[in-house]
Amino acid sequence: MNQLDKILVHSLKEIDVADGNVLHALKKNDQGYENFGEVYFSKINFKAIKAWKFHQKMSLNLVVPIGNVKFVFFNECDKSFREITIGENNYKRIYVPPQIWFGFMGLDENVNLVMNIADIVHDPEEVTKKDLDEFKYDW
Repeated sequence: MNQLDKILVHSLKEIDVADGNVLHALKKNDQGYENFGEVYFSKINFKAIKAWKFHQKMSLNLVVPIGNVKFVFFNECDKSFREITIGENNYKRIYVPPQIWFGFMGLDENVNLVMNIADIVHDPEEVTKKDLDEFKYDW
């Protein structure tokens, strides 16, 4: 199995409410939930790119409640990429197991907000980073 095939995309429920909609993100019995470590948010500006990261141990559950973001995943073994765009126009959650390179780009001119529901607390020693030009990808 290609490492990128382990990435799962789940549809999320948005409930219409007169005063403002309710956006579901993750329940403990959802596929992709393993454990709770922490939740954090990352803002990304329009056409800004944050890449490349590789988590040794952390599983990610990525949701974009505001804006739209293109995620790109890279498999070092066969040099393949996988693109997934989520956000207000395609409200979903992406489950990413450990040991997959990824980056992301903000697509909306206003705010783009990424939420990660991680299974472990962030540890700077468990994440590896590479420069944007390390992998040949046309953003």
